[in-house]
Amino acid sequence: MKKPKLLIIVLFQNLGDKQAYYAKSPAPPLSGALLAGITPPVVEIELLHEMIRPINYDTDADFIALSFMDFCSPHAIEVSKRFRKIGKKVIAGGRYPSTFPEKLTSHFDAVVIGEAEHIWPEVVKDLVAGNLKKTYQAPFAPPLDNIPAPRYDLIEKDFMVPVVTEATRGCKYRCSFCQLTVKPAPYRVRPIKDVINDLKSVNKLPFHKRKIAMLLDNNLGSDLAYAKELLREIAKIKLWALGVQFSFDCLHDNEFIDLLEKARCGMAFIGLESLNEPSLSSVHKRHNKVREYKELFMKLKKKGILTFTGMILALDEDTNEYYESLPAKLDEIDPSSILLSLSIPIPGTQFHKKASDEGRITDNDLSHYEGDHLVINPLKVKPDDVFKAFRDINKHFYSWKNIIKRWWRFISTASFRGNIFNRIFRGVFLSVILLKLSVFQRHHAQRKVYNNPVYRQIIKQDSKYYKKIS
Repeated sequence: MKKPKLLIIVLFQNLGDKQAYYAKSPAPPLSGALLAGITPPVVEIELLHEMIRPINYDTDADFIALSFMDFCSPHAIEVSKRFRKIGKKVIAGGRYPSTFPEKLTSHFDAVVIGEAEHIWPEVVKDLVAGNLKKTYQAPFAPPLDNIPAPRYDLIEKDFMVPVVTEATRGCKYRCSFCQLTVKPAPYRVRPIKDVINDLKSVNKLPFHKRKIAMLLDNNLGSDLAYAKELLREIAKIKLWALGVQFSFDCLHDNEFIDLLEKARCGMAFIGLESLNEPSLSSVHKRHNKVREYKELFMKLKKKGILTFTGMILALDEDTNEYYESLPAKLDEIDPSSILLSLSIPIPGTQFHKKASDEGRITDNDLSHYEGDHLVINPLKVKPDDVFKAFRDINKHFYSWKNIIKRWWRFISTASFRGNIFNRIFRGVFLSVILLKLSVFQRHHAQRKVYNNPVYRQIIKQDSKYYKKIS
């Protein structure tokens, strides 16, 4: 007897069918493959990532599972409406449904609240049996042991790096803008053997895609003793490259950096957020010290590790003087790539409460809370100052001239391990990664931010710099 089919969709964009935006991202988020991995074998599974392909509303799937964050919630409601209209059962899950389930229950057949591992098999069995409940509440902060490996075989071939997993959940810090602070859970780690099992569960992938992996933790370095032990075990797998994410203060630990190198870490994502000390203090990110950025980045560069850093504009202590100095400061500290975004007052965070209490939130459309729209009035700069800063920083940092300069500084500084063949291979491989990251950020700015009507109007008024973005 043929099994019913479950279509898992990881939502990404809010632009609609006619303006769909497909990101040039090298790796998918973890949620879809992880959900597929914990789905019991009573259904056939298809996985769709909206960042690279459109939703097929003519699917033969019987059931639809939508995973989404805050900014995709309006889009998720519309997607659910279309599927339910043609008789599909639709389930909501993810960070936003777990935080604000009451806003979604009327729009979905079921809402999963919390981390899915201990509740999702029950949801699927009820779905197949026709006994679906309206809500499913997962245990709060359960242990992370015995989680099955993600279904890498279901991830689209478009992704260069399908092997994504996590070793930890949570973060020891409480930055006021961070979604993890809305319903904070304790920092937890997975058994190292389970993480290694994930990284080895790649038999159905082409050989070259088995050799690159990313740990999508919020902050791997919240428990450095655990992180070091994990990196020692990952080193034994002999990957071509590993991507990790951790807080900047971890770079004070030289043993941690050495172990990153031995584990073949090729890229580290680090949340700098700002190069302005007062702005960092305003969001409770006091563990970042701007004066240390250049020195600590150099440690990674010498080990042949690319740095991908998050940067936020429109924080409360930002000034025009800071914006004017930022391109030169970025050149000085020399990150390999930056993810530049506009500040997001995520509902439920301290940052949102403060901005709301002060009457500074100007846009309550959650589809604009993705970092590409300015939804608050900044304290010390004007909105047009923020957009101009975004433009100037992106145009400077991601000009081809400066991309090539950063590439040369990285290649000429890095000391790669191994014989001459391995050193050449790693140099070429990381050069490709750097190029892909740079192209992704250029593409994102051009398609998502420069096409923002507010941005275009502001830039049109500045005839000295305005160029039509095609």
